[in-house]
Amino acid sequence: MRVDPQGAKVLLCLQPTDMRKSFDTLAALIQESLRHDPFSGQCFVFRNKAGNRIKILAWDGSGLTLYYKRLESGQFVWPALNAKGHFVMHAIQLQALLEGMDWRRIQNTEVTKPTVAA
Repeated sequence: MRVDPQGAKVLLCLQPTDMRKSFDTLAALIQESLRHDPFSGQCFVFRNKAGNRIKILAWDGSGLTLYYKRLESGQFVWPALNAKGHFVMHAIQLQALLEGMDWRRIQNTEVTKPTVAA
């Protein structure tokens, strides 16, 4: 999944989620539990209890998209549960998470434009 690093806001739902949930059920969960709009253009990331599967629900302007990934070994690095029930991260950190990297180690989340040497 390719996420636009300049504009996308990413919210991780920290409570484990049943991976049998689909578009409508996840959208309702976003509205009711997280108190956010699933059609806002943000990416909403859900993880199962075992930590080896994630689903991402996002509005792309014309419809909801659903991304699903299962790790064959290991677990996704996930933040601890907090009072809000969600965690906000940058899109570049989400890319690292999807690659199986420890996204917490990414220091510079600013996207810089290449410069041309004169």
